Amino acid sequence: MDHTEPDKTTEEDELAEAGKAHVADRGPTKEEERLADESRQRYAEDADSVAEHERSMGKTGADEQGEGRIP
Repeated sequence: MDHTEPDKTTEEDELAEAGKAHVADRGPTKEEERLADESRQRYAEDADSVAEHERSMGKTGADEQGEGRIP
């Protein structure tokens, strides 16, 4: 695969685009809203245990040295 360097115009366009607000091209459909509400309700009771597990895994991995090491 050949590697190319972007020209000045491309770099300027990318910088201009990066500074813009990122917004959805449309709002959610009624079906998407319904499914999101159902999902929040279904998994609400798991939220605390998932958050605690995430904190625990962050602490476990915080002091690991190297890639792929299993404590």
